[in-house]
Amino acid sequence: MSDFYHQKYNVIVCTTIIETGIDVPTANTIIMDRADKLGLAQLHQLRGRVGRSHHQAYAYLLTGNPKSLSKDAVKRLEAIESLEDLGAGFALATHDLEIRGAGELLGDDQSGQMQTIGFSLYMEMLEQAVNSLKEGKEPTLENLLDQQTEVDLKLPALLPDDYIHDVNVRLGIYKRIASCANLNDMDELQVELIDRFGLLPDATKNLFSLQQLKLQASNIGIKKIEANPKGGYFEFSQHTKVNPSFIIGLIQSAPQVYKMDGANKLRFAISEANARERLKMVTAMIADFEKKVSH
Repeated sequence: MSDFYHQKYNVIVCTTIIETGIDVPTANTIIMDRADKLGLAQLHQLRGRVGRSHHQAYAYLLTGNPKSLSKDAVKRLEAIESLEDLGAGFALATHDLEIRGAGELLGDDQSGQMQTIGFSLYMEMLEQAVNSLKEGKEPTLENLLDQQTEVDLKLPALLPDDYIHDVNVRLGIYKRIASCANLNDMDELQVELIDRFGLLPDATKNLFSLQQLKLQASNIGIKKIEANPKGGYFEFSQHTKVNPSFIIGLIQSAPQVYKMDGANKLRFAISEANARERLKMVTAMIADFEKKVSH
């Protein structure tokens, strides 16, 4: 390498090690064999080894049969060919993200379906996928969605505008409530709201109660709860922790009240017109499920 730098040799044959930033101002031509096998950042760094002075430089990228190239390889080659001007590095990073699938998260030309599910849910699912990989698990869409427990008890659960007047503050509080990971987080947030805005209205108390139900249900593998004045159902995930024998016992003890609807949905026919009492009833049923989880 030293001899090549001092022009004792006119040609050097080497691996991609020179992408690390070796500076040879007199080098004016680089030939990359099987460039279709290299990453976009690699191609950019290798091309940058020539043309580092006033000499006109050339970069030749050799590939296999065009028909044998993958779609991503073609995209990489087209991207490196189009990036010649100042600021090419930033444009290259953008192309690299697009080819890899990250896309343009907040723009009109984004990849994937983030616009459909919203930025917050997208980031939450992304975090769950990363955590799954760290635990050695394969993240799947089904597993990610299983963690999104839905609770609908047909009762008012909101932050009234006469309690928190500013809409942006209300939206922020909604997000913080939904992000509470345990009961301590919710207790601290309730204390903060009381301190800032006064005693909690009933609808806001309901909001916190539903969030608590979501946390409890999610922990034991219940992905949906619905209750109305005439009854309702619990929908269990495939990996629920609730002991199946407990469910069977419920149905056998009161077949007129409990019955299975499909493989993972337990319906209950318990009439309760009062919304607060309905909330207490479902909370008590969740507590019973928690006592009968499989270990």
